[in-house]
Amino acid sequence: MTGSSDSLDSFVDKWRTRWPEWDALLAFVPAAQRPVAAAWFSLLQELRDAAWSGSDPAPGLAKLAWWQEELRGWTKGARRHPLGEALQPLQAPWDALGGVLSVLPATRAPGSEDDDVAALEAFADSLLACEAALFGGRDPQPGEIAGAAIGLRAERALSQGDREAAVGLQRLPHAPSAAPTRPRRLQQAVVGERLRLLAAGAAPSRGTPLRLLFAAWRAARGG
Repeated sequence: MTGSSDSLDSFVDKWRTRWPEWDALLAFVPAAQRPVAAAWFSLLQELRDAAWSGSDPAPGLAKLAWWQEELRGWTKGARRHPLGEALQPLQAPWDALGGVLSVLPATRAPGSEDDDVAALEAFADSLLACEAALFGGRDPQPGEIAGAAIGLRAERALSQGDREAAVGLQRLPHAPSAAPTRPRRLQQAVVGERLRLLAAGAAPSRGTPLRLLFAAWRAARGG
C-alpha cells in the first residue's frame, strides 16, 4: 500500500492540492492543531477515494480492507502508512473507525436512501468521535451526526461529480454551526461552497472567495 518514496508530506500535499481552500482556512485552526488537522483530513481523503472514486469499485474495496487493518493496528501501537506518523500516537478511537469502514462499500451506489443514511450516520458517528479526541470536542449529539452524514453525502456528490445530488443536498440542513469541532465546521463550510458551485454548474475556484472566508469565520466562531 505504501512504498519507500511515500512520506507524510506527500499525502498532505495531495490533500492540499485537492482542497486548496484549506490553505487559507487553516489560519482559523489553533496553531498546535494545524498539523493534526492536515493529517486527519488527508486520511479522510484517502478513505473517500477508496469508497467513492473511480469507475471500478474493486481497487477501492481492497484499499478499504487495508485501511481497516491499518487503523486497528494503530490502537495496538503499530503503523505502516505515513499518515500514522502524525495520527497514530494520538489517543483516538482508531479501532472503531477501522471497524465502521465496512459500511462504506454499500454507500458507493446505495440501494435505498434509508440504508444509505444509516450507513453514513454510522461512519459520521465514528468520524466525529475521532475529531472530538483529536481537537478537544465533546461526544457528538444525534443532530450533529445527522448533519455530518449529510456533509458526507455532499462530499460523495463532489467526488462523483453528481450535480443532481448536489442540487438536492443544497436544500438539506448541513450548516457548519451544527458540527461540534472547529475543523469539522470549517470542512462543512468548504463543502457547502463547493456544493453551491457544482449545483450552479460552475467549477471550483482555485482561490478562496470572500463568501467562503466569511463562512469560515462564522464556522470558527461556532455560529
